[in-house]
Amino acid sequence: MRIAFYTLGCKVNQYETQALEQLVTRRGHTLAPFEGEADAYVINTCTVTAVSDKKSRQVIRRARKQAPDSIIAVCGCYPQTHREDVERLGVDLVAGTGDRTGFVELLEREWQQRQPITALDDAFQRRVFESLPAGGLEGRTRAMLKVEDGCVNFCSYCIIPYARGRVRSLPIPDCVAQAQALVEAGYREIVVTGIEISSWGQDLEGEESLIDLVEALCRGVPPQVRVRLGSLEPRTITPDFCRRAAALPNLCPHFHLSMQSGCDTVLQRMNRKYDTRRYLESVTLLRQVYEAPAVTTDLIVGFPGETEEEFDQTLDFIRRCAFSAMHVFPYSKRPGTPAASMAGQVPNRVKEERAHRAAQAAREMEEAYLDQWVGREEEVLFEGQREGLWRGHTARYCPVAMPAEMDLHNRLCLVKITGRKGDTLMAEPMDNAR
Repeated sequence: MRIAFYTLGCKVNQYETQALEQLVTRRGHTLAPFEGEADAYVINTCTVTAVSDKKSRQVIRRARKQAPDSIIAVCGCYPQTHREDVERLGVDLVAGTGDRTGFVELLEREWQQRQPITALDDAFQRRVFESLPAGGLEGRTRAMLKVEDGCVNFCSYCIIPYARGRVRSLPIPDCVAQAQALVEAGYREIVVTGIEISSWGQDLEGEESLIDLVEALCRGVPPQVRVRLGSLEPRTITPDFCRRAAALPNLCPHFHLSMQSGCDTVLQRMNRKYDTRRYLESVTLLRQVYEAPAVTTDLIVGFPGETEEEFDQTLDFIRRCAFSAMHVFPYSKRPGTPAASMAGQVPNRVKEERAHRAAQAAREMEEAYLDQWVGREEEVLFEGQREGLWRGHTARYCPVAMPAEMDLHNRLCLVKITGRKGDTLMAEPMDNAR
């Protein structure tokens, strides 16, 4: 079969699509571009917001219109929580977020028999982490390593626990083995990802936590290979975590701490498990052991009941945290979650206005963070060329662009930062690369 893939949503979905690509090619199938001709179109969906559902439906309809005689297969979080909605779209194969190997076998069966198949389980009954091949089929720079699945935080705005089930962790020896395989394949940076990696290890025997895994990964790969962490809960950042993390030279000093709001009353309505005091403590602890660590976050504005005073508290708090980068989202009602039926739904125009103000504050903080690196020497992992410049990222995930005649793809270079253009640092080469 010629199989085309389309991915919506988070890094975990991207990882799982890459794993599916490897699984189908190992079984003799070939990959095709999604906009081209294919025997089967696989759409890996997202359901984190109602907008995500809408985008998933649009892609499914587009694929069916584009290729009426081909197989349309849908997997991921959307069908896991909205089976009937997907079936109404005339999909040939409906699957969810589990058993990716079985999904490939079902895809082959559908190709042979052409009878609609729905294969969904109860996500909360899963107890074992499904180990999948890590790494993509193209490029050899940055790879994602999925070490955890599931979440039991039950934030009031989020449906993902129902789509992914309980926490399930990949044991340390398997994580290290996959990381070493990625290094052998040529990757120079490994991003540790999962649905909620702060909970890694909770389901395993013993008392190992995320920092134990991080130490094993950093020491299990060559020192010139970077290890970068995905999104963390503030509770992860303790004095012990910081002390041990700072002792790992190849762990990137870049920490994405999930925040969502900088107002305690809003955090309570969100059912988040921390307050602003604990969050700021995490940021402070990181800055005590690292020089100017990159601390990034996500922010939801216009959550139900959010008053202008509460939003102002959030604006004040994010400036106190001085984030290096932020993703700002207007709250999007997610049917099936407690927040969707809360009183005080904020009008769209107010949400958009608050998002604009928060984004402006985020830009100011990002520019201030980038400016401090001008005039300094930084190591950059270059990923590719665009508009005549080689582009890559520092360990703190600062984007860098530099002119160079030599091929710098997947090379780690020490460069001189000469200035900033927008959200990108400009650099000049220092005649070294490894």
